[in-house]
Amino acid sequence: MDLGGVILADLIENMDKKATWDRFYAENRNRTTTFKNFEWFFGFDAIRDFIMPSLQTKSHGDALLHVLDMGCGTSAIGPCIYRHSHLPVRVTCADISPIAVRQMLEHIQANTIQPHNASSQLEFVELDCMELQTRYVCRSVDLIVDKGTTDALLRSKEGKGKAGLVLKQCLKVLRSSGSLLQFSDEDPDARLLWLETEAQEAGVMSSDVSVQEVGELRGMTYYCYQGGSQRCSRSHPGPVWFVTCPLHWHTHYTLICTV
Repeated sequence: MDLGGVILADLIENMDKKATWDRFYAENRNRTTTFKNFEWFFGFDAIRDFIMPSLQTKSHGDALLHVLDMGCGTSAIGPCIYRHSHLPVRVTCADISPIAVRQMLEHIQANTIQPHNASSQLEFVELDCMELQTRYVCRSVDLIVDKGTTDALLRSKEGKGKAGLVLKQCLKVLRSSGSLLQFSDEDPDARLLWLETEAQEAGVMSSDVSVQEVGELRGMTYYCYQGGSQRCSRSHPGPVWFVTCPLHWHTHYTLICTV
């Protein structure tokens, strides 16, 4: 894979650091005259049958479903959910790199997307995924999409502890009916053990995490790991996770872009 001038070894060791991603997205953008979404692993079409059926099980009537694309980079996953969801959604594309967020915001402003549901909203936010609770109250998010973000942390030299913190944050902000979808190339034997261990350390009681094979790309097999209390139509039942949350949690919303 062409990583746009960033030395591979340095990237892998420091994928938990904001400066690494600022440099990556700046260099990647400088190599082209026009913006192009950069997709880690694969794009929306490869995983839409995991994401969209999961959303269908979480309708709150006319209320917006809260969807978080965590560590979005310049991926088109979030905008595609916004575009294709029949249900009203508020899609938040969040990344630690303000450069990636700015590139996505400028692209969407120049290329307006029409949502399938007129009530849907799309926003781009600079956010450290280790600090989800600075933005979301407990049990307020319906779906979190993690396409390679946890992988990046786990493979970083100093990122394993951060990955565990991110998982704990996800479990706290998810609704009891919500789902966390992790897309990864990590073998199920390793990832399932890690997920269950981290959940137990967080004081979360869970059954088995469901896993399905997404497919192969360039000789690598990818998987979807799902946690949550609802069943995705393409998955086995996921875990029921119970998290102790404070009754009140201060939060703020900074709407950067509503299309």
